[in-house]
Formats: sequence, C-alpha cells, structure tokens
Amino acid sequence: MDLHLRGKRVLITGASKGIGAAAAEAFAEEGCHLRLAARSRDRLAELADRLRTSHRIDAAIHVTDIRDAGDVARLAADAGDIDILVNNAGDIPGGTLEAIDEAAWRHAWELKVFGFINLTRLVYARMKAQGHGVIINDIGAAGEKFDAGYICGSAGNAALMAFTRALGGKSLADNIRVVGINPGPVGTGRYIARMTARARALLGDESRYKELEKDMPLGRPAHPREIADLMAFLASDRSAYTTGVIFTVDGGMTSGA
Repeated sequence: MDLHLRGKRVLITGASKGIGAAAAEAFAEEGCHLRLAARSRDRLAELADRLRTSHRIDAAIHVTDIRDAGDVARLAADAGDIDILVNNAGDIPGGTLEAIDEAAWRHAWELKVFGFINLTRLVYARMKAQGHGVIINDIGAAGEKFDAGYICGSAGNAALMAFTRALGGKSLADNIRVVGINPGPVGTGRYIARMTARARALLGDESRYKELEKDMPLGRPAHPREIADLMAFLASDRSAYTTGVIFTVDGGMTSGA
C-alpha cells in the first residue's frame, strides 16, 4: 500500500535497534527521509548506510542521549523541520516498589517520560510554525495493564498515555496529530535477553526460552515490524482524523483475563 509518505521527513529516537530500527525500515520503504537518533554511533551509521543504499533516501544520524537536555535541544535544532516524530527511546527496568530506588526511578523516567515530553515540546513548536505534523509515542501496554513487578514502567507508561491523550485531544487545532502505540511483548533483542534469563532461571537452559512463549497469543511475541507498520499508517493521511488516542498491539492480552 502506498501511504503517500514519500519525501516526508521523519525523526526517530531509539533508532539503532528494536522497534526504532524497524520503524526506520518501514518509513524508508515508503520513501521518507530519516533523522535517526540514539546513543550508538556505529549501529546508527550501519542502519543509515543500509537504508540509503536499499531505498535511495536521505538518512542522517544524530548521536544523542535523550536524558541530556542539551542533547535534546541540539537534536531538535539539527533535525530541522520534520513532518513526523517517533518518540521511541526507553529502557525502564523491571522490579517492585521495594526494588526500584529513587535514583533508578528518576534515571528511567528521564529517558522514557521526560525525554518524550521534552523533545515533543521542542518539535511541536516547530510543527505548529510550519502548519502540520504527526507525533507518534511508542509507549507500552503496561500503562494500561498494571504490573506491580514493573511498577516504574507501568506508572511511566500511564503518564505518557495521559500526555498523549491530553495533547492530541487539542492538537488538530494546530493541524498536528498526536497518537500513541502500546505494544505488548515484542521480539526485540531486549526481550530475548529477558526471556533467556528467565529460561535459565526456570528451566536451567536459556536456549529453551521459546517454551515460555507457549501461552502467548499465536505462541509468540509481536514482530517489531508489526509495530512499525502501524506507525507508518498512523503517520499517513489515511489516518488523518486520528489523534489523541492509543492503539494497543498485544494480541489481545490486555483485553483478556
């Protein structure tokens, strides 16, 4: 399907791997020009080179720590006028209230919560000045299916859901759309590392981690491209009346028992 995104300028954070890299691939296939931000220069450079060659698009890299206010300001300035922002960077640890101390909690939220908010503030102003834009927040299903064992993530994701709905509920007045996606388990490198650790602890063999997926919908996590392809659709004019809402992609786990 041609989403008529060719030539659009897309900024993606956390773009060096996982859902961010899949989003870069999806937008590149649509002919978008990319601004890829993450902390890993080597991974960003490799991805950008491959996408330039495969899809004949422009792909610039921005080595950025979203926790750093100066880096965020530079990213927004260097990226210039963009049509689509994908807030994706995040790494919130699991653990109960007793396990996550204040320092760990603040460190996590500086990236996943305040990082989203601070970059959005800067990019939204530019989009408002240019008269259009789309902001997509990659949040997480723990924000609606609360988990005391992932309390920092549940609370942070719930905050970003509220942020997305509050901003997106009025943003069409500025011809800007703001939407969110709540993935459940997604088969990224981080997910595999977590599952192999569980398999080692529970089954004594990390290679047996797929046995732990048997009760998941379809017996597997989501593929990163299943999230990325939704991002591309939501960014397109085929979704022009969509704003202030969250789309959950978890195989029905949040709706089930």
